[in-house]
Amino acid sequence: MRKRDLLTIKDFTAAEIAALLETAADYKSGKSAGKKPLAGRSIGMLFYKTSSRTRISFEVGIYQLGGQPLYVKTDDSQLSRGEPITDTARVFSRYLSGIVIRAFEHKIVAEFAEYASVPVINGLTDTHHPCQILADLMTIKEKKGQLKGVKIAYIGDGNNVANSLIEGAAQMAMDLTVAAPEGYEPTPDILKDTSGRITIVRDPKAAAAGADVLYTDVWISMGDKQDEAADKQLKFAAYQINDELLSYAKPDCIVLHCLPAHRGQEITDSVIEGQRSAVFDQAENRLHTQKAVLEMLIK
Repeated sequence: MRKRDLLTIKDFTAAEIAALLETAADYKSGKSAGKKPLAGRSIGMLFYKTSSRTRISFEVGIYQLGGQPLYVKTDDSQLSRGEPITDTARVFSRYLSGIVIRAFEHKIVAEFAEYASVPVINGLTDTHHPCQILADLMTIKEKKGQLKGVKIAYIGDGNNVANSLIEGAAQMAMDLTVAAPEGYEPTPDILKDTSGRITIVRDPKAAAAGADVLYTDVWISMGDKQDEAADKQLKFAAYQINDELLSYAKPDCIVLHCLPAHRGQEITDSVIEGQRSAVFDQAENRLHTQKAVLEMLIK
């Protein structure tokens, strides 16, 4: 059987995503308690970037599925001394049943997957964050009962989360409007083949109007140049999710944020702690969807 990877959301079909979300729901409800599909397996976690949710949710998920998580910081590996990714990928494949990678450039994960003979899961790159979006889709389905036709407004930086959200929304026939300042739109290539369901605007109020879901992320991401931070905050000042912006959405709108949050910048305390916030359910769902991904890919 040919091995499969999760590098971007587009690696899964809509039907596969729907089935994966059902599996995740079974894990969350306890219906699948006791399943150990990773028994006797070791899963590598190769991290170029620091992490809280991605590392902990994968480590806990692998353990709960009966496997052994092995965390490797690249600074502590031979990669830091110049060992080629091609060699590392092939050697890791001899020891491990799967590899989760959290990197900067997406080409690092793509090259690793090309040379690894075991499944590779993208735990985040500068241009894609598929594991986050699977958790987001699970959260929206929990709160709204469905995905098709749900209207999402993403407010803020057109970063890796926005890119993967575009792919996920298009796959699941959702309507997504992204409001971003000029020069901070999502990656242009991501907008191809999205069936006309994705709209890019400047006005955050127009994006939020009638939305079922409001979503934001930090304005300053890991890897951004810090000397540009002050200028970027000025440009994004009107893109904060606050009580006023929330008033433009539907009364039962939910609010999402992939965390960590810079409270008082992209989102206010009153919103993230408010009754419409699903932020912490969203964070929990990283565990359940990633368990479903691991079960699906590692045979």
